[in-house]
Amino acid sequence: MELFVAGATARTAAAIVGVNKNTAQLFFHRVREVIAEKQDSTLVFEGEVEADESYFGGKRKGKRGRGAAGKVPVFGLLKRGGKVFAETISDVKGKTLVPIIKEKVVPDSIVYTYSLPSYNALDVSEFKHMRINHSKLFAEKHNHINGIENFWNQAKRHMRKFNGVPKKNFRLFLKECEWRFNFPSPKQQLDMLIKWIEANK
Repeated sequence: MELFVAGATARTAAAIVGVNKNTAQLFFHRVREVIAEKQDSTLVFEGEVEADESYFGGKRKGKRGRGAAGKVPVFGLLKRGGKVFAETISDVKGKTLVPIIKEKVVPDSIVYTYSLPSYNALDVSEFKHMRINHSKLFAEKHNHINGIENFWNQAKRHMRKFNGVPKKNFRLFLKECEWRFNFPSPKQQLDMLIKWIEANK
């Protein structure tokens, strides 16, 4: 568990501990399942909230839309100065994104997005909608989504060390990244894992 918290791969952990790599992979997989199960599904956001979608994996390089072939679409919400929520999604259409925002964000909150048309419905919603046009600039004083984009960068950097994450397990890795971001102290992470694993024996 200490090696998991440190961000080691299962192969590295197996070599250090002296167990079969399959044993380490199975253990790490179970840890990720427990982390995903324990994430607070009732978490809601209020105040200043950043919303954004991103793509992970895939062999083709590219940005959004057509350049996302083979990639996994994900959506995230971040409370400025607070926690993040991330989830895999089927697509980045408004009918997919807006219901998540309405479920997870308290009315009258300020929701920051960039200029994707999928967010247009927020203009006539119970939220104050602020958008940034990335084709012109990435931030305009307080109007930006730098926080959630920082989370995407951290998550992609963490996953890169695994040389590809199978799509069937991708959500577990994503929820792991969410957990690491929300609880950044390694000591706290280890204490949480020990408690959860003991309870699941």
